[in-house]
Amino acid sequence: MSVDSVLETIRNVILSKIPLEAGITRIEFEGPKIAIYATKPSVLVDGGENIVREIVKTLKKRVVIRADPEVRKSEHETREIILKIVPLEAEITDIYFNNETGEVEITAKKPGYVIGKDGQNLKRILLETNWRPKVIRTPPLPSKTIRQIRELLRKDADERKVFLHNIGQKIHRSIIFKDSMVRITALGGFQEVGRSAILVQTAESNILLDIGVKPSGNSDEYPFLNLGEFDIDRLDAVVITHAHLDHCGFLPFLFKYGYRGAVYVTEPTMYLMKLLQEDYIDVARREGKIVPFSKRDVATAISHTIPLTYGEVTDISPDVRLTLHEAGHIIGSAIVHLHIGRGLFNLVYTGDFKFNRTRLLDPATHRFPRAELLIMESTYGGSSDIMPPRFETERKLIEIINRTFSRNGIVLIPALAVGRAQDIMLVINDAINKNLIPKTEVFIEGMIQEVTAIHTTFPEYLSQSVRERIYHGNNPFISEYFNIV
Repeated sequence: MSVDSVLETIRNVILSKIPLEAGITRIEFEGPKIAIYATKPSVLVDGGENIVREIVKTLKKRVVIRADPEVRKSEHETREIILKIVPLEAEITDIYFNNETGEVEITAKKPGYVIGKDGQNLKRILLETNWRPKVIRTPPLPSKTIRQIRELLRKDADERKVFLHNIGQKIHRSIIFKDSMVRITALGGFQEVGRSAILVQTAESNILLDIGVKPSGNSDEYPFLNLGEFDIDRLDAVVITHAHLDHCGFLPFLFKYGYRGAVYVTEPTMYLMKLLQEDYIDVARREGKIVPFSKRDVATAISHTIPLTYGEVTDISPDVRLTLHEAGHIIGSAIVHLHIGRGLFNLVYTGDFKFNRTRLLDPATHRFPRAELLIMESTYGGSSDIMPPRFETERKLIEIINRTFSRNGIVLIPALAVGRAQDIMLVINDAINKNLIPKTEVFIEGMIQEVTAIHTTFPEYLSQSVRERIYHGNNPFISEYFNIV
């Protein structure tokens, strides 16, 4: 069955379930989603939710309802309606209209006020304007990375719509081969630390799980993409577990050499990935090294990302469904679950993960509906790799700080910019507030501050305790003791 035949089947199912008064004007692919355009979307949004649920249940596809462009109110009218519906407490900082998707992006300091109780404000905006509202958090701390990516995605909106349509055609075609073979090939990261890359192949699909570098200081840095099993022209999708370079550092190389498929990530990973990949280029150039890709390739990779939330099930090829689960390693880190061949084979790839609850993050998910194969990171998996209790390491840090201050010294803490630094900031801020260490100025390096800004923009990916503090206006990363260097 061709792509056109599949779309025709999908269209027939949808039209058989949706009332004529909805005024369906077109049905098209939007990446993994099916977009339904209607002249009266209110029929499906206001009391018609069960119709949409039934379509999703029948097709087993993600569905989004959009208003036909002809019935959308003008941008000026829509802006006025939004400002009338949303209370001033939301502190809206920007309203952007995406004419390609019919979405209006509302950026606010307090998104909860935009959403309203049980999403009532969003529903009103859609019903009164026929624009689909999308709520975005204003970064509590200034972030160059967030601004650049949001500008990039807006600038490339028309190209991105074409990209998503093409991806949708690849995903929603019929399964051709009935072979139940699944092959796993290690392209890096096995019996070594770094350059994680795993190729998952079925008779229908080629999926790449991570594509990192090995910052070893020599030429042995990159995944083994020269193996016969890997063919960039046959690659259907890339899934990145998290933004550390040993898992995502070589992604721009694929786009330099022609890959134009989707990259599936969580939203924080998308932002951190750009920051760290560009820093990798800058550091290499300062050290006189040659990097096999440019910042333009980094931008191209970002424009081909499809962000997913934890627990969101999505098709990424005709016979593979992807779900990302919390990994507890750094913000946005994910454990990958692949559902292959309608349940024939289920694969779980942990990436880097942590079961301990930290101040910054909740622990990793460890329950999955089904798994025939588990691929697990085991860098600290040895019998002697026993980490000290969390409270003990915090107590030791506070003890060192106090001892240094008693000698009129200065405490210098080298810390990884992503994750570790934010954890230490939380410990220090809490210790000062509890009078466990003297009140003092804490100087934060610029890269750490940029990463911290990304953390504060996505509190839903942080631990419950930090998340609640940010939601209630007590952001622990905005402290009177912190100063940016």
